[in-house]
Amino acid sequence: MSTMTSTMFQPELEAMDPKRLRALQGERLAALISRLKASHSPYWAAKLAGLEPGSIGSIEDLQRLPLTIKAELRDNFPFGMLAVPLADTVRVHASSGTRGKPTVVAYTAADIDLFAVLNARAIVASGGRREDVLHIAYGYGLFTGGLGVHFGGERLGATVVPASGGNPGLQVQLMADLGADGLACTPSFALLLAERAEADGLKERIQKKLRYGVFGAEPWSEAFRSKLEQAWEGLEAHDIYGLTEVMGPGVAAECRESRGSLHIFDDHFYPEVLDERGEPVPPGMPGELVLTTLTKEALPVIRYRTGDVTSFVAGPCACGRTSRRIARLSGRVDDMLVIRGINVYPSEIEAVLLDDRRVSGHYQIILDRRDALLELVVRAELAAPVGPDERAELLQSLAAGLKERLRLRVGVLVGEPGELLRQETGKAKRVWEVTSADDPLAALIDTAS
Repeated sequence: MSTMTSTMFQPELEAMDPKRLRALQGERLAALISRLKASHSPYWAAKLAGLEPGSIGSIEDLQRLPLTIKAELRDNFPFGMLAVPLADTVRVHASSGTRGKPTVVAYTAADIDLFAVLNARAIVASGGRREDVLHIAYGYGLFTGGLGVHFGGERLGATVVPASGGNPGLQVQLMADLGADGLACTPSFALLLAERAEADGLKERIQKKLRYGVFGAEPWSEAFRSKLEQAWEGLEAHDIYGLTEVMGPGVAAECRESRGSLHIFDDHFYPEVLDERGEPVPPGMPGELVLTTLTKEALPVIRYRTGDVTSFVAGPCACGRTSRRIARLSGRVDDMLVIRGINVYPSEIEAVLLDDRRVSGHYQIILDRRDALLELVVRAELAAPVGPDERAELLQSLAAGLKERLRLRVGVLVGEPGELLRQETGKAKRVWEVTSADDPLAALIDTAS
């Protein structure tokens, strides 16, 4: 086996000839539409009304199909979008439901098998091997992250440690005692674990073996990657992408040869990048990622608007994979902040803050809504103590950098090392709002420079 293909879990599929891949995508799309038309599902009957099963013959026909939005899953809660009888499913997962009803998705046995296989692909792309100890600190349960990567690690043949989230003291002790080669969790929790390992005197032991990280479930910038790799010396931090509505983690992943872009596993998930009107964006331009599940059985989606902003990356990858690549996500359509008429993504703020080595990886974005005119304040903390003159210079530098990047004035606060709240479970909360003088943050942000 060549070096190139030995870095893939399924080289015959991941490095498939592009023409053959295109044909396979068309075959799978046609089979999907035929199956959905025959499913006796009221949802799918309405969704595909007027479409003849045999009229879809190639992947180019995809644009004739309707788009799908998240509200459809909520409107058909819990099982109205199933394409198989509920008795044929073996598992359900769900989103957190922080913006309404949770998004519930179901899986057949074949879906679960595919879930494991694609996560194994992602782990191998990050540098994982079957002889590894893989420490998983994603949450388990209804959240797809923990179980998705867990079964991917087992499918690869790695020794999986299902640590789940929280309890950083126990986590780092397990990593040191069991000899973790890989770490899978949110990037913010990985940084917290590095701090705890340092505090507990375990960092050197862990770093002797820890080689790679599989980090996802929340947006993170290249600047955050640098902070994370500095915190865990010798670790390669890699991005994994997925969403509950499509499958969970394992939809796309970075490889070691092309960090900064992710391979979409497009023999199973066909990607488009569209503008707000639903039209394809010009090559290389940003837009909303839209995905079609070509092989999922229980709850497939057609042209699902993910809300994630990205762009296609052109050209072949040095790793030999022939799948389409997307740029790392720059934000979510619904996470965009509008500050005095200017569109701001949290990732832009993170990029400025974390580009300075004097700033730690923890920060808060605070929207001050006490007055009619919305104000933006950014609260960071020092990575290590500095003198008053350097602190003043840092505040000035960050304020100037944010103003240049965002094209608006931003208030800046920089606290002492360890001052900001650490979140031990779930996705890191980055954006906070102040709406009254009674809010504990109100008095603090009034001192922002």
